[in-house]
Amino acid sequence: MNIEQARFNMIEQQIRPWNVLAQDVLDSLMVVKREDFVPSVYKNLAFFDTEIPLPGGEVMLTPKLEARVLQETAIKKHEYVLEIGAGSGYMAALLAHKARHVTTVEISPELKALAEQNLAENGVVNVDVQLGNGAQGWTGADGKAAEYDVIVISGSLPVLPDAFLKQLKVGGRLLAVIGEAPVMTLQVITRTSEQVFDTVGIVELQTKALHAATTLSHFTF
Repeated sequence: MNIEQARFNMIEQQIRPWNVLAQDVLDSLMVVKREDFVPSVYKNLAFFDTEIPLPGGEVMLTPKLEARVLQETAIKKHEYVLEIGAGSGYMAALLAHKARHVTTVEISPELKALAEQNLAENGVVNVDVQLGNGAQGWTGADGKAAEYDVIVISGSLPVLPDAFLKQLKVGGRLLAVIGEAPVMTLQVITRTSEQVFDTVGIVELQTKALHAATTLSHFTF
């Protein structure tokens, strides 16, 4: 396989048609090598429009969703990012290419180790991989919930816990796929003031739920 041709085709045939046109995002996709974060048994799928299996039943998101999320974050070089769901470390690497620092939280020890290895082997030094359940927000070792400029949830949630909103700085953006199959929407939530949050639906899609995400009750009374 001609890797660079496959990467070019992925960008032109999958990512641009999904309205990912920001040049800095397209540049990041060329610099951060997706194939280096894909399990070796699935290397031939690295540039396909599909979720790629990871250990423990988790998946890498599709390339077009990763790219659209990266574009909608509009990260600036001085900003701090929180990601929930490290997976293979690829999304964290993309975020880190544009941000000052990324904290990514992974509930699976096996995936935490995989993400750390992939990030180290690709020279990504501004990412901290934390082990824990971040599905309800994230508090560090000091027990405090830090505020971030950008929060990315790398997995769908039936509803967004309020804890995440409290961790957004004013002017901060949160990206998450909200809903349950068959109705899920990639949403951008911007904290415009201490009390006001602006929510915009970007695109409808379906993706795997975040591990340990709260489920909705479907009982009616």
